[in-house]
Formats: sequence, C-alpha cells, structure tokens
Amino acid sequence: SASVQLIVTSLGCSDQVLGEGSRLLRRMEICVSEAEKRSCRNAVSMLETFTVYLIETRPLEPTADGRNSSPDSVWRRYSEFELLRNYLIISYPYIVMPPLPEKRAEFVWHKLSADNMDPDFVERRRVGLENFLLRVASHSVLSNDKILHHFLTKEQGWKDLVHETGFQAKADSRLRALNAIFRVRSPNKHLMEVKHYSDELQSYTSQLLRARTRVADRLYAVYKVHGNYGRIFSEWSVIEKEMGDGLQSAGHHIDAYAASIDDILEEEEHYADQLKEYLFYAEALRAVCRKHELTQFELEMASQDLISKKQQREELATGIVRTFSFKGITNKIFGQEAPEQREARLNLLEELTSEGEEAVKEKTAECDFSIKMTDILQFKEQKDKDLQEALISYALMQISMCKKGIQVWSNARECFLKM
Repeated sequence: SASVQLIVTSLGCSDQVLGEGSRLLRRMEICVSEAEKRSCRNAVSMLETFTVYLIETRPLEPTADGRNSSPDSVWRRYSEFELLRNYLIISYPYIVMPPLPEKRAEFVWHKLSADNMDPDFVERRRVGLENFLLRVASHSVLSNDKILHHFLTKEQGWKDLVHETGFQAKADSRLRALNAIFRVRSPNKHLMEVKHYSDELQSYTSQLLRARTRVADRLYAVYKVHGNYGRIFSEWSVIEKEMGDGLQSAGHHIDAYAASIDDILEEEEHYADQLKEYLFYAEALRAVCRKHELTQFELEMASQDLISKKQQREELATGIVRTFSFKGITNKIFGQEAPEQREARLNLLEELTSEGEEAVKEKTAECDFSIKMTDILQFKEQKDKDLQEALISYALMQISMCKKGIQVWSNARECFLKM
C-alpha cells in the first residue's frame, strides 16, 4: 500500500525491500523445528561445540500447476540470528526491533542449569528464535526485506548481501554515535515520554523476574521438604498393623507432590521467557529513542552551522561584519582581499549554504517523530496483549498448582480416614 511504502522510505533502506505487498507471514509458513549440537575446529584449531537450529519454510501459495509448494530448510547458528538482527537494526533504526532470546540464561533459580548447552535451555531458545522470526515476518516493513528472505531460504550467500550494504561501516558509525555524549537543546516531549516509559518497563520487568526467581527457590525448597512427610509415613507404616496401609498410601501421595515441583518450575520458565522478551524489548525501545535524539542533535548542529554560513555569506557580500571574527581583524591589519579571492569565497559559501539547507531539510524530515510513533504505538498494543496473556496464564498455572496441593492433602485425608 502507499502508506506502507511511505513508512519504508522514511525508515530507510527502501532499496533492500522486495516491494509492496502483504506481510511475509501471510505468504509463508515459518518454524524453527529442531536444534542440533555440532562440533568443529575453529581458526586456531581448537574444538568448538555449538548449537544449530533448523529453519523450515513453505510458501502458502500453490505452484503454477496447482500443487503445494515444496518446503525449504536451512541450519543457522545463534550468531547468524544476531547478524540478521543487527543488520535490521542498522537498516531500520526507527523500528522497535523484536529481540532475540537470551544468549545465556539470566534470572535463574539455583537448581536451574545456566549452561547454554543444557537441553532445556536450548529448547526454550529454539522457541524464542522461532518467536523472533514470526514477529519479524509479521511486521509490515521488516517482513519485505529481501535479505530476511535469503536468510530464511538460502543456505549460502545471505551474509555477502549483508556486507554489500556497507553494514559493517554503518554499524561502527552507529556504535560511535550512540556512545557519544551529547545534549539536545529542545527535546521532543513525546520522545521523552517514550524514553521514560522504556526505562520503567525495563525496571518493572526485571524486578518481577527477580521476585519470581526468589519465589521459585523457596517454592522448590518447600515442595522438597514435603518429601520428608512421605519418608516418615512410609517408615512409620512398617511398625503399624492397623494404620500401616493408610500411612503408606498417604506417603506415596506426598512423595508424588514433592516430585512434581520440577515440572512445575520448568513450565514456569516459559512464562519467565515471555517476560524476558519484554525486558529486552525495553532496550530496543530505548535504542529507537536514542537514535531519534541523535538525529535531533544533528539537526540542531546542522541548523546552527547553516545560520553561521549564511551570516558569513552576508558579511562577505555587504562588507559589514556584525560579529567579532579573526578574519575581520586580519582584514583591518593587512587590507581587504583581492576581488578574485572574495568572489571565490562567496561562491564557496553559496555552495556550502545550499548543502547546509539540504542537510537541514533532510534532518527535519528524519526528525518527524509522528511517523516513528506509528511503530511504537503498534509495539505498545502488542505488548499489552502479550503481557496480559502471559500474566493470566501464569495466574492460571498457580491456581492449578494450588488445586493439586489441595487434592494431595484431600487424598492423604482419605487415607487417614481408612486407617
């Protein structure tokens, strides 16, 4: 549509877009179906072990003869997903970029493995990588990027396309710019609100994850301590004739209850991963704000430079120096410039002024925050929906867990009644 093309042009890198059309996810099935551990020798001949993930895609549109399209599959390392995301960030700096799942486990309770080769962690990462691709493929702008399409369907060559865009130089320039210290004189009110919101979102999600980790640690301990009831009842049943069967049966119920916490907390990790996604999303939102601040700062510097060039041109054309300058002092001491020199300087200032006007015009268009707000508002709507769903599911899981606890003690009560 025309509106999509407008956003693509304003967000940059329109030459890397396949063209107008629907989101990729409406035209293609995408899944990360499995993970596989591999080993190879690295550049210094040391054995390196890593995980690769199988991306499977299948066009939804049938072929010319009416048959279903054949699927494509490619293996990708996590580092390749990182390269794809970094390329998209550089190419579309004003889009709130979907985050990747964590590279190493964070906010883990003490019994959970922090090893990035742990099978459970690898499985959760597989789910997270698929979620990343689905989010990118459902975005109105990102989903039409031709390098994304190559990443999904071509085993070789997609990295060459990334580097042909001048990605590395742009990435280095962006890193230097974002690490620079600068202050915007007239910050955008809406931008500051979004920036403040991203800080608070990150703060609250990290606090929630830390609280959940502490609760998980204590819950694990409480459940495992219940195993003592099971052991005591089982041992006690040996010396009792009338009460023996009831005690032993109650012990079995409580043993099962104590063992169930491992599966419960493993399920909880999936809800924690949903919270972590928005913890990382907050950082992506902050990066968009930082980029806009930098563009606004560049606009202010370009405007200031343009004013200076126009003043110099006016002074040179009229011969009236309005402000103190070293050039004015030297003219008084050594005399005026020759007409040819003056004409050459005037022509140069005319050229520099024209370039400055174009730079200000370009930066003014870049600083149109209303266009960037479209993507930010879409992000917020998706965030509200996702987090509501995750929190409701987490609450339902807690309710289910409590009901199982009630059922265990109800069963134990029945055992005691039969003694």
